Amino acid sequence: MDKPKPRTFRVTSFDVAAEAGVSQSTVSRALAGDPVVSEATRLRVAEAAQRLNYYVDNNAARLRTGKTGTLAVVVICRPDEDRKDLNPFTYALLGSICAAASARGFETLVSFQDGPANFSGRYEEQRKADGLIVIGTTQNEAAWDYYRDLAQSGMHWVCWGSPYDELEWIRSDNHEGARLATGHLIERGCGKIACIASLDSLQRQFQERYDGYADRMERAGLEPWLVEIEDGLSREEQGRRAAQALLASGRPCDGIFAVCDEIALGTLRELTEGGVKVPQQIALIGFDGIRASANAMPPLSTVQPDFAAAGAMMVDKLLAGIAGESHEQRRVPVTLLVRESTRHG
Repeated sequence: MDKPKPRTFRVTSFDVAAEAGVSQSTVSRALAGDPVVSEATRLRVAEAAQRLNYYVDNNAARLRTGKTGTLAVVVICRPDEDRKDLNPFTYALLGSICAAASARGFETLVSFQDGPANFSGRYEEQRKADGLIVIGTTQNEAAWDYYRDLAQSGMHWVCWGSPYDELEWIRSDNHEGARLATGHLIERGCGKIACIASLDSLQRQFQERYDGYADRMERAGLEPWLVEIEDGLSREEQGRRAAQALLASGRPCDGIFAVCDEIALGTLRELTEGGVKVPQQIALIGFDGIRASANAMPPLSTVQPDFAAAGAMMVDKLLAGIAGESHEQRRVPVTLLVRESTRHG
C-alpha cells in the first residue's frame, strides 16, 4: 500500500514572525528594507526567513505598492529585419541597460518591434512594467511616430538617440567624439579628410557627429568634405556605396571619418577590395566601439561611448521620472580608441 504523501504547508510571514520573535508587520518592513527597522532586527528576521525557506510573495508586494519591479525595454528594428542582423551596438546597449536595471533591483522585460502588427508600448497601463526604455534603429519612422504619439499619454519613458528632440533622450557626446576622431586624423598628418554621414537622417546623432567633424576641420583651416550615405540600406552597404562614390570622384583623400562603425566597416571592405591600403593610403576611423571593429583587418580605430554609463544613465533617468524627480544628464562620455586603421606605417 502506497504511503500517503506528506502535506506541504506554505510558510507565511506570520511563521517568520514567530520564529524571529517579532510582529508580522516588522517582518514585512524588515524584508522590504524599511530603514525604521534596526539592522540587528533585520538580520534576525532574514535568518529566520532563511531557516524556514520563506520567500517574499512578490505578487502580493506589487499589489500593496502598485509597482511591478520591472522595466520594459523595446528594441526597434527595421521592418522584417532578421534579429541576428541587428546593429551590434544595439545589443551592447541592451546588455548595459539590463545590467543597470538588475543592479538597482529591477527585472527587465524585452520586446523586439518592427511594425504596426507588433507595436506595443502600454506597459504601465497594462501593469506589466513601471516604465519604458526604447532603443534601436531610427530607420523605422513608423515606430518612432508611434512612440512619440504614445508619449502624450503621460507614460514614464526614456529613449536612446531619439530622432525627436522633444522626447526624453540620452545620447553619446557626439560632438566631442567627432572632434576627437577628426583631431586624431589631423594629428596623424591627414589634411584631405572626408566624413561619411547624413545631414537629413532621422538619426540625429549623425548630424551631431558631422557638426563636430566640421568644427574641428575648420579650426585646423581645413575644408569639410561630406560624402552622404543613401537611405534605406543597411549601414554596411551605406559604407560600401559611400566609398564607391568617394573613389569615383577622383578627389584626393587621405583620411575618412565614418559616423558609425558599421558604416566604417563597409567602407573598409570596399576600400580593400578596390586596392586602397588602409591606413597607408587612407586612414579610417569610426564611431560606436562595437566589438566587430576590433576584429576587422586592419582593426578599426573608433570612438567608444561608455556603455556601462549609458545603461546606468538611461535607467536612472527613467527611475527619476517615475519618482517625479529631475535627471538632467543626457550625454554619455566617449573615449578615442586608436587601432591599426589610423596608425602610421
